[in-house]
Amino acid sequence: MSEYKTEVVWSRDGAAFTDNRYSRGHRWRFDGGIEVPASSSPALIPLPLSIAAAVDPEEAFVVSLSSCHMLWFLSIAAKRGFVVDSYRDQAVGVMAKDSSGKLSMTKVTLRPEAGFAGEKWPTEDDLVAMHHEAHEECFIAHSVKTDVRCEPILSTV
Repeated sequence: MSEYKTEVVWSRDGAAFTDNRYSRGHRWRFDGGIEVPASSSPALIPLPLSIAAAVDPEEAFVVSLSSCHMLWFLSIAAKRGFVVDSYRDQAVGVMAKDSSGKLSMTKVTLRPEAGFAGEKWPTEDDLVAMHHEAHEECFIAHSVKTDVRCEPILSTV
């Protein structure tokens, strides 16, 4: 069993608060020492109560799925003898009402594109199989009820 610790830090900073016009800006602190500016999504809470330049929980949800998938993909590719030279995923999450009428992340689509180097390059079937295996192994994907999809892009680079 592994344990992961984070800290969320917010302060009212003198705002009236009960009028609901307080800043949603806060910080995420991680055990490795990094601190990330965070906020509610400006799509949900208008500016200036939200901070557009900060990471919101919905973005963090999508990127955690993408990151977990990538890490598994890299491991699988290495084991199969493929040299991954670059990797990019422009993942998209969709917030919509679920079957009970509540807003939730109903779909996340990963669009990974890996560039390869060396003598051995994967076929399209190899690529699809490696992404399928990465999805099957991804801890985060198995931890959510969201429909997580993967649409790999075969890179010509």
